[in-house]
Amino acid sequence: MTLNATTSHTVGPYYHIGLTWLNREDLTVPATLGERVAISGQVVDGNGDVVNDAMLEVWQANAAGKYDHPEDEQEKAVDPHFEGFGRVPVDAEGRFRFTTIKPGSVPGLAGTTQAPHLVVLVFARGLVKHLLTRIYFEGEALNGDDPLLACVPAERRSTLIAKADANGVHQWNVILQGTDKETVFFDY
Repeated sequence: MTLNATTSHTVGPYYHIGLTWLNREDLTVPATLGERVAISGQVVDGNGDVVNDAMLEVWQANAAGKYDHPEDEQEKAVDPHFEGFGRVPVDAEGRFRFTTIKPGSVPGLAGTTQAPHLVVLVFARGLVKHLLTRIYFEGEALNGDDPLLACVPAERRSTLIAKADANGVHQWNVILQGTDKETVFFDY
């Protein structure tokens, strides 16, 4: 029997057809515990052109720092009103906005502590595989000790840090390629 290679396919734009039922701009419900934070930004390519068919998938721990996952065996409180997951599409201008809670810190490898962060997967046309990045919060005391953030060159860390504007909305953009401002993406 001969196995023939199949052609590669990009991760978009067809996910909009089958995954829209999971799209949510508010990852909380009124009973969700923790500090609400709004995240807003735009997805652009290396030339600054809008990517108007991207989707962000957000994964995170709850306000206590516990994931809604059976492998999270921490003794921290579970919030039955928070899933820690959501999909956020961009609009025609590549803009997105979502509300969630600020997660607590979570354990890292070898007894380290990870600063509060959101894990973000980026899906868009032209990508053969989704991209993995994180959102950290400006001014968070634990950022300086986060083991993954410490692996990122100092001059590139700002691409991972959401900064609160005058209205308290955390601004964070995704730049896909081509410049020294490209968002840091991680291999997995």
